[in-house]
Amino acid sequence: MKKSYRVKREQDFNQIFSQGKSVANRKFVVYRLPKDQPHFRVGLSVSKKLGNAVTRNRIKRKIRHVLIECQPQLVTDDFVIIARKGVEELTYRETKQNLLHVLKLANLYQEGTSLEEET
Repeated sequence: MKKSYRVKREQDFNQIFSQGKSVANRKFVVYRLPKDQPHFRVGLSVSKKLGNAVTRNRIKRKIRHVLIECQPQLVTDDFVIIARKGVEELTYRETKQNLLHVLKLANLYQEGTSLEEET
């Protein structure tokens, strides 16, 4: 995922948290802030409580992979995805299922050509 697709600055994170709306399911929390830009930007947050650096990076790679797969269906907003306890035990398919569920709840994922029936 290119750097232009990532929320990196603390100021941007704080703005999304303070002005954005949040939606959650059992495994993920998503904060969304509508923006007028050519593509989405995403920030990832995985707590040290979920495991060591290897485990946290594996979780982030799975999340990024799902986002890259679903890129055409995502709206052009800024959002932050926070992983909750239990994500570290999920398979890729379960991670994708849970993440798509919360993205749909947040109205970030627009159904078109659905990728979930393919998997």
